[in-house]
Amino acid sequence: MEKAIAVVVSYNRRALLSECITALRNQTQKLDAILVVNNGSTDDTEQWLKEQTDVIFITQKNLGSSGGFNAGISWAYKNGYSWIWCMDDDGYPKEDALQNILAVEINQLCLLNCAVINKEDKKSFVWKTKNFATIDEVNTDLIYGIGHPFNGTMLHRTIVERVGLPKPNLFLWGDESEYYQRITQLNKIPVCTVANSIHYHPASAFTFKNDWDFNSNWKMYFYVRNRFHVQKTKFDNRLVALINYCLFLVALAGIIVVYQKTHKVKKLGFLFWPAADAFSNNYSQTPQTILQHLNTGYDKRISVLLNDYLKYTRQAFTSIFTTTSTERTANA
Repeated sequence: MEKAIAVVVSYNRRALLSECITALRNQTQKLDAILVVNNGSTDDTEQWLKEQTDVIFITQKNLGSSGGFNAGISWAYKNGYSWIWCMDDDGYPKEDALQNILAVEINQLCLLNCAVINKEDKKSFVWKTKNFATIDEVNTDLIYGIGHPFNGTMLHRTIVERVGLPKPNLFLWGDESEYYQRITQLNKIPVCTVANSIHYHPASAFTFKNDWDFNSNWKMYFYVRNRFHVQKTKFDNRLVALINYCLFLVALAGIIVVYQKTHKVKKLGFLFWPAADAFSNNYSQTPQTILQHLNTGYDKRISVLLNDYLKYTRQAFTSIFTTTSTERTANA
């Protein structure tokens, strides 16, 4: 019999984690296990977890969502679970979400995802889901071609066997997209959102058009750096991936110029840093080191960052053309 486990990644949100665990316990179809990956929380999360006799947990240093889901999915797979239900601690499933997502009958391997609905109004989609604005508008059981990992994402172990695990060193903001592209693009596994399997989640508050605080928004570093790794997974042709990433940087620079109200020059200069690290496969930065850079005269380093960006861009293009030439010779 195939067993199902929920994998929840948590960091310093014990109250929200408790809400999520309660919802998992109250599922109409009972889970075989609940696993929490505690990313080194500094609040009372670990003590609370020790008191939960029906919850398995792993405590590790803060590796972000990528390191959390890498550890959680790996543990579930190694321990023989067939269905691995992934979610963050700030969302929770409706009581019949598990029953409904497991009841889906598709004659092929498929990545399944809950419908991710605003936890406040219980109707609107948190992120764009085809052309539907609310769950009430959906007129089909399955919404093909769309899913929003890791928010009620259901993986069968066969997907893990074929695709592998999320990359642990991406930290956040792009790790889920890279894994999604690896499943759907590289491995050609279809995806669908199960309309009657609801996962409640906070509304998405951040947009790139809103003025962000330069000195505190360390997450932007990971978003810019990881976008290159997403493009490399999405496109088989490495040159196409590089060109698309450069176009993304140009578009983001345009958004900064048009919409940002504060620190425009600093924000433009900032783009060179994660881009250079993306080209050089540098995964050494942490939220703490990023904040330190942002708060120590970052604008004075723009010329250095530009030089690094140009150097690594040249290396990226050179690597692509060298590899392409080698492959042509080998195939001749």
